[in-house]
Amino acid sequence: MSGSTHITRRASSPETGQIIKKLEQRLGRVHARQRLGIEHDHEAVFGHGRNLFHPENWYSAHSLFKAALKLTGLYALGHRNAQNIRILTNPVHLDRLPSFFEGFSVLHISDLHADLNPEPMKRLAGILPGLHYDICVLTGDFRGQTFGPFDAALDILRHLRSLLHEPVYAVLGNHDSIRMLPAIEEMGIRMLMNESVPLTRDHQEIFLSGVDDAHYYRADNIQQAAGSIPPGALSILLSHTPEIYKQAAHAGFSLMLSGHTHGGQICLPGSIPILLDAALPRSMASGPWTYGPLTGYTSVGAGCSIAPVRFNCLPEITIHRLTKSKGPAHFS
Repeated sequence: MSGSTHITRRASSPETGQIIKKLEQRLGRVHARQRLGIEHDHEAVFGHGRNLFHPENWYSAHSLFKAALKLTGLYALGHRNAQNIRILTNPVHLDRLPSFFEGFSVLHISDLHADLNPEPMKRLAGILPGLHYDICVLTGDFRGQTFGPFDAALDILRHLRSLLHEPVYAVLGNHDSIRMLPAIEEMGIRMLMNESVPLTRDHQEIFLSGVDDAHYYRADNIQQAAGSIPPGALSILLSHTPEIYKQAAHAGFSLMLSGHTHGGQICLPGSIPILLDAALPRSMASGPWTYGPLTGYTSVGAGCSIAPVRFNCLPEITIHRLTKSKGPAHFS
C-alpha cells in the first residue's frame, strides 16, 4: 500500500519515528497508520472527500484569489472583517439535561487556521481572558494549509491555550496532521479521537464525545466514540464537520458542535454562501439547527481559509448555555 510505504520512509527520521510510535501507542496501530497514509494522498484537488471539489487544496488559486481581491480594492475591507470576531451566546434546550447541569456553559472555538490569521489570533487572544465558561471545546482546523509545516500554528495555539482555563477538549479537522496530536495534548488539551469522557457535577454525569475528521480523512468512528456511553445518558458530540449529522442523530447524541464550513466565508448580502465546502443542507452551514431529536450548531469559525478575508460573514466564538427549560431555542 502506498500509504504504508510512505510511512516507512518517513520513519527513517528519528524524530518522525518517535511521533509515529507515540501515535500508535495513543490511537492504536490501525488508526494511526490509516490517518498518516491518507495524509500522504491529501493534496488532491478533486475527489476523495465527502464532496467532489476541495478548493483549499488548489494551492495556486490562493495567491490568485488574494491578488484579485487587491486589484478590486476589496482585500483591505475583507481583512478588517476577518479581525472582527463576535462573541455569540446560544441557549441550547435539552430535555434530558440533568438538573445540576442547568446553565452549564461551553465555549466553542473552531477553525483557527492560526498561522494564516495572525491578526485575528491577536484579537482572539485579547478576548479570551474576559470570558466565563465551564469547559472549552475546539472543533479542529488549527493549521492554515492542508500540508507542510505546522510549528507556527502550534506556537499560536500554545499561546491561546495559556489564556483558556481548564478543562479544554478538541478534535482534529481536515487541515490538521495527526502528527500534531502529541504536541497539542502536551499543551493540556484533551483530544477526543473517537472517544468519550464523562463530565461530572455532584453525582450527575453527561458525556462529551469527539471523532477524528469525517470530511476528508473519514477517520471518524461514531460507534467507537459512543460505545462507552450508558443508555439514556445525555451526550454531546464534537465533530469538525457537521456532515455526519444523520449518523450522530441515530447514534443517540443530543447535541452536536461543529465547524468546517466557515459559513461560506465569502458571502452575498444576507450571509448567503457563494461556495460551501460541505455536503449538507445550507440551513446547517452556520448557527443552530435541528435534525430529528438532534440539536446542532455549526460555527463559522474564528479564522479564515485560503485568504484572511471575510465578506458578509463575520468570524465568531460561541458560548453555548445548556438548559432544560421548555420552549423554542433563541439565538442572539
